Amino acid sequence: MARSIPTFTGSVDEDALGVTLIHEHIFVTDPELDVNMPHPEWDEQAWIERAVQTLTSLYDHGARTVVDLTVIGLGRDVRRVAEVASRVPVQIVAATGCYAAEVLPPYFRLNGPGLVVDGPDPLLELFVGDIEQGIAGTGVRAGMIKVASDAGGLTPDASRVFAAAASAHLRTGVPITTHSHAASRGGIAQQDALERLGVPLDRVVIGHSGDSAELPYLRGLADRGSFLGFDRFGMENVGSDEDRIRMLLQLLDAGYADRIVLSHDAAVFSRVTPPSWRAAHTPKWTMTHLFERILPRLRAAGLDAATEHQLMVVNPRRVLAGAA
Repeated sequence: MARSIPTFTGSVDEDALGVTLIHEHIFVTDPELDVNMPHPEWDEQAWIERAVQTLTSLYDHGARTVVDLTVIGLGRDVRRVAEVASRVPVQIVAATGCYAAEVLPPYFRLNGPGLVVDGPDPLLELFVGDIEQGIAGTGVRAGMIKVASDAGGLTPDASRVFAAAASAHLRTGVPITTHSHAASRGGIAQQDALERLGVPLDRVVIGHSGDSAELPYLRGLADRGSFLGFDRFGMENVGSDEDRIRMLLQLLDAGYADRIVLSHDAAVFSRVTPPSWRAAHTPKWTMTHLFERILPRLRAAGLDAATEHQLMVVNPRRVLAGAA
C-alpha cells in the first residue's frame, strides 16, 4: 500500500515523488539580524521571484520533489516558502528540527524537564506539532526531522535535540536526517546515539557523508543501515566534487547503491554564505549542478539508468516513506 508524504501544497502519494533532491534550502536567514542588521543583498520579493525561477528550472531538469531542510536555527519561514511552493511545478517537503550543533538558543536551554522553567520539553512539542498539526499555524506538515552535530561532537545540547528527534520519530514515523562532521567521523556517534534511543538506523540519513574520503568509515555507516548523504555537490569550499565522485563510484562498485542519496545543500538565498560570496568562491553550488554537470560525469563513468533511478528516485522515496 502506497504511503502519503506531506508537502507544502498537500499530501502526495509516495510514487508521485519522482526525482528528489533530499537536502536543500530555499531561504536561510537570521530573523533577529534581519531586523537589526539587514543584509544588503536581501530583497524578499526579488528572492522569492528567483526561487520560483530556480525551482521551475529544476522541474525542467527532471526534478519533481525538493526537501527543504531549513529548520529552527536557520531562519525557517514557511509562509515565505509557501508562496514559492504555490507557484512552482515541483513539490516541496518541509522539515522540522533544530540546527543547534553545539548550544541551544536560551529559551530551549532554560525550558524543559528539570530546567529553570520545569515542564514538558518544548523541542519535542515543536517537532511533533510541526509533523502532526502543521508548522506555525499554516497547516504545512513536516515530512523530515533535521538534527546536527559538528566537530565538537554530541554536546549536551545537541544530544538533547537528538533525544527529542528520536522521540518524535518513534511517535510519528517521520525520518531523521543529520548534519554531520565527516572529518571527525561524526556519523558514528550520531548512529550510536539514535540507535540507543530506539531509532531504526534505516530511517536515518547521515548528512554530508560525501565529505569523507574514508571508504571504511562510509561502508561502516551504510552497513549499519543508514543512508549516506552525498549532499554537498558544488560546495567546493569544504571538499572537491572530484573526491565526492570518486568515493561515490567506489561505493557503487562495492554494492551500496541502495544506501546513497544525492543533493547539494544549496540555497536560493543564504545569509550565512550570501550570493556575492558564492559567486566568487562556489559558483557551481546551485540546485541544478547535479543535473548539469555531476550526473553527466557519472554516466560517462558507467552509471547506468537503473542505478541512477535508484539514487535519485527509489532511495529518497524509501527515506521519506519507509521501506515497503
